[in-house]
This record gives sequence, C-alpha cells and structure tokens, in this order.
Amino acid sequence: MKIAFDGKRFFNNGSGLGNYSRDLVRILAIYFPENRYILFNKNQSERGKEILNLPNLSFRVVSKGNLSRQFKMGKDAQNADADIFHGLSGELPLKWNNKSIKKVVTIHDLIFLRFPQYYSFFDRKIHFWKFGKASEQADLIIAISEQTKRDIIKYLKVPESKIRVVYQGCHQSFKEIQSPEFLNSVKEKFNLPEKFVLNVGTIEERKNLLNIVKAINGTEIPLVVIGKKTKYFNKVQKFIKKNKLLNQVIFLENVSMEELAAIYKLSKIFVYPSFFEGFGIPVIEALFSGTAVITGNTSSLPEAGGPESLYVNPYQMEDLKSKILFLWNNKAERKRRAEKGLEYVQRFTDENIARELMNVYSEVLRC
Repeated sequence: MKIAFDGKRFFNNGSGLGNYSRDLVRILAIYFPENRYILFNKNQSERGKEILNLPNLSFRVVSKGNLSRQFKMGKDAQNADADIFHGLSGELPLKWNNKSIKKVVTIHDLIFLRFPQYYSFFDRKIHFWKFGKASEQADLIIAISEQTKRDIIKYLKVPESKIRVVYQGCHQSFKEIQSPEFLNSVKEKFNLPEKFVLNVGTIEERKNLLNIVKAINGTEIPLVVIGKKTKYFNKVQKFIKKNKLLNQVIFLENVSMEELAAIYKLSKIFVYPSFFEGFGIPVIEALFSGTAVITGNTSSLPEAGGPESLYVNPYQMEDLKSKILFLWNNKAERKRRAEKGLEYVQRFTDENIARELMNVYSEVLRC
C-alpha cells in the first residue's frame, strides 16, 4: 500500500508531536518495507533527515497556494495515488478531489477541553473546530491511550466503533545500552550528583514541578530538571530561592537525546506527578532506561507506568514526598520496580507499535 502523511510536525517540531511523527514513519518504513510512504510539507528541515534516507520513504512539496496544507495537501496525496492519508497531529486537510483515499487521524489528547485555563479562548476554539472536523472526515481515528479514547467519545461525540487505541513509543536512545564510559562522561559534563531524582518535561503548571520541589524541601535529595521553561518557571524559582534550594535543584539545558537517555540511566528515581497527560512518554523513557518511576494516578499515566510504578495523588505533596523518601531509602525496592517496569514497557517496542498501526491501515482499507 501507499501511505501519505502530513509532514508538518515531522519537519517543524523538535519534541512532542515531532518525535511522534518521526518515530511512527521510521518504524513503519523499517518493519513494513514493502509499502511506500510519502511525507508532504512545504519544505524539509534537518529534523528526520536520516529517516528520509530509507529507500521506501519519499518527500513531496505541497502545491503552492494560500493555506496549502488545508486546501492542497489532501489533493496532492490523492494525485500521488496514495491509498491512505494519515494526519499525525489531530488535523486533516479540508479539501479533497473525487479520487478514492482513506483518511486516518491521530488525536493525542483533548487537554485544552479538560484544562481550559491553560489555553487562550482563541486557541480552544481553533483546536475544537480542527479536531471536530478531522473526526468527522476520518474513516478511523487513532487515540494514543484509552484515556484519550474516552475523551474523544465524551467531548467530540465520536462513536467508539470509529476509534482504535495505538500507544506511542519513544526514541531508540532510551532502549540502547550505553557504555559506562559514556555515562561517566555525561555525569562529568553536567556535574551531576552521585545520586539524584529526575524530572523531564516542559516546565509548565500542568506538569506539577512545584510540588516535586516542595516534596524534596527539608531533605537532602538532589533534583535534576530537564525541560523547556515557561512563565511557570518563575513561580518554581521563587520557591527555590525562598527556601534556599538553589544547590539542591539543578536545571539542565542543551541536552542531546543520547545525553538525556544517559541521565535517565544515572538517576535513581524518575518523578512525574503530572495532573493530566494524553499518554506520558517520559514515563516509558524512564522505564526503558531501567529507572524506578513515581507518577500521577490520573489520566493515562497508569497505562504508561504499569503495575510496578508508584502512583501518587498529584495534588497531595505529602503523598509525593513519602513515596520519594520510600524509594530513595530502599535500594532493593528501587531495583525490583525498575526490573519489573522494564518487563512491562516491552509492549511499547517499535515492532509492536508498527504492527498495531499496520492493523489499523489494513482495517481502514477494508472499510
């Protein structure tokens, strides 16, 4: 079969939707090489350059014109004789011609509806319209978790029969064994403590970093934080300065994917008490890295974390503090949970996810 993709996020986004797009295209091209895959976008970038070298993958420039992604991309895919068009970030083109083509769209989350306070009125309206329109057009919808599936049914009024859950994976770096020499060089480069707790993710209110900082206040547990800063960072920094935690909370920047994977492996505990996630990729990054996980008991996080991660009420700082101290002081329990977590996370391997995606494509062609 020939499958066309909206390549905007593949080329333009460094993380999040970009990583999802690049990983999805990469694993399909590797595990199902008999198919042809076409990425459509206005232009290419350095991102994903090595993936484009795969022999069954090609890039095409979208026809020129105003709003070409919305009005030209779908027709271009049809004119390329694609069997399926897959919108990778909750959107599908608005215009199509009469040629036969099946439409699939991935919806990652509907957080803008669950937590409207984090979005402007304009963004909420645009997102709701785009996702609603794509849901109507799609022959099948991919939800990245059971939680997202429930939200699509509830908020977009889509019948359950139209939705398939296919989980996300994570970058290959987290699944690879890195040498002790490389781990040590990363430790020295970033001047990391011998033993520390790790948090990874955008530093925004929904991710709940402030409660982690409050939880380690009064302890001697070092916290390493890696993530893009938003205005919320100022709130966290204010608490850090007030409580003299500047030497205890370490913020890292300019960390490569390979270095990030090493830092996960060097950490003793990964802490991710987010209030809500569409899936929670950092959780499976930690599990693949062989690191014990503490995460929120809400939304899709238990789906990502599995039975051996520790769960907390993200609103209750004392609950979080007690769980951190419990694992911090119990090496055997950390080791046990990390080993069990590594077993659980194998369901999110590239091969399994590629097979599930191909099952969706095969099903949609039978519709």
